[in-house]
Amino acid sequence: MRGWWRPAHPVQQRTGPGAGRRAEPARRRGQAALLPREPRHREAVRRLDRRAAVAYGPRVAAHRPGELADLIATLVAKLVSEHTLSLDEYAALIDARTSALADELAGRARETCEAAYGDAVFARGLIEFTNVCKNDCYYCGIRRSNRACERYRLAPEQILACADAGWQAGFRTFVLQGGEDPAATDEWLAGVVADLKAAYPGCAVTLSVGERSRESYRHLRAAGADRYLLRHETATAAHYRQLHPAAMTLQRRMACLSDLREAGFAVGAGFMVGSPFQTTEHLAADLAFIQEFRPEMCGIGPFVPHRDTPFAAEAPGTVELTCYLLSLVRLAHPTVLLPATTALEALDPRSREKGILAGANVVMPNLSPPERQGDYALYDGKPRSSADAARKWADLAARLEPLGRRLVEDRGDPAAAWASVVGPAAASVVSPARGAVVLAAASRPVSAAAATAPGSSSAASFPSTFPPVPSTKVNPS
Repeated sequence: MRGWWRPAHPVQQRTGPGAGRRAEPARRRGQAALLPREPRHREAVRRLDRRAAVAYGPRVAAHRPGELADLIATLVAKLVSEHTLSLDEYAALIDARTSALADELAGRARETCEAAYGDAVFARGLIEFTNVCKNDCYYCGIRRSNRACERYRLAPEQILACADAGWQAGFRTFVLQGGEDPAATDEWLAGVVADLKAAYPGCAVTLSVGERSRESYRHLRAAGADRYLLRHETATAAHYRQLHPAAMTLQRRMACLSDLREAGFAVGAGFMVGSPFQTTEHLAADLAFIQEFRPEMCGIGPFVPHRDTPFAAEAPGTVELTCYLLSLVRLAHPTVLLPATTALEALDPRSREKGILAGANVVMPNLSPPERQGDYALYDGKPRSSADAARKWADLAARLEPLGRRLVEDRGDPAAAWASVVGPAAASVVSPARGAVVLAAASRPVSAAAATAPGSSSAASFPSTFPPVPSTKVNPS
């Protein structure tokens, strides 16, 4: 690779079932059982051999019948043992995807996840505090040009009220997510972070507020923010230009990821699956980037179109390919914190379980006010719930139990940091069955309502007026 954001080889268009999104049906529901069958990888690949020349593209079809099974088995073994593949090797695994191979990789991914985190699944309480955004990404429902979007901002007191309900239910990490809102200044965000840290000692605060300056990231880290999510969306510059206006560049996005790491954040990257114009090579470059950059968190979700964007008529990605890539990411980066994203549930209500079975170990229920959840619509069909935080926690725990997973009251730090926090004193709470470490619940602080009496918030006033939202048109190039 030429630097870790840009593949050295030219991007090729691909046809057939290896072509990524365009080869997938819009939705495949009920195709596979929720609990994977026993792997029958070699048998399936022998069947694949007989039709590979037409169906699976030149990279896979170049091998004579009988060689392909050995090639794929070798690549799987290498990924499991060495956690690294080349761009072409990743592309070969993507091209050779079958349901049997997906089952095998999912099983290996679950074993890898259990080795690092046991049977624990971590919950992040998502608080979507502003849907104002200065950007005009072609796939996003809160893009600047969307005049149909009803804009809102939450006040600091509202954010703390959401967090308080989550804390009482068991959430120990809060994710403050919003568009790139010019009104969300460093001082304002730092004040909210400080309020959360003061009200809920021991909690983790994750920010997801887009591209900012290096100085801004340092300021927010100094205020107490622990983690930062900034999905790279695609690791191929030409593809990035097809998804974003000219003012946005992949070089800038990757520089921000480096700045976040330099500032001391636990960093989250990630990409869309099945986005317009996506090819096998684009996905291989995404996997190679995750392998090399090794973010502490990685968010992977299917592209889901929004009716008020230039990509409204595009077909969505699929749950099957997304889960397949979740397994590959887990095997390439065993200690990554890997969410089963909300976008999956827009396509299949059982996809959260499917993501967990594919190697994910994080869920992100929405703690935002129910009346505002519909306004933070990045894509159509976003799941919404008026249930309170306690009910959401109980429902998640009940859904995970049949999978052999437990929803734990824990910050859910990356594996190395998690082990160092737990330490020898926690040996008594290690599950002998699975080796899972579970921290004792922290004592609950006073409620946010009491902590933020009128006039007591340290956050600066959040303006109620909105920045101008000029219209822009998609660049077809």
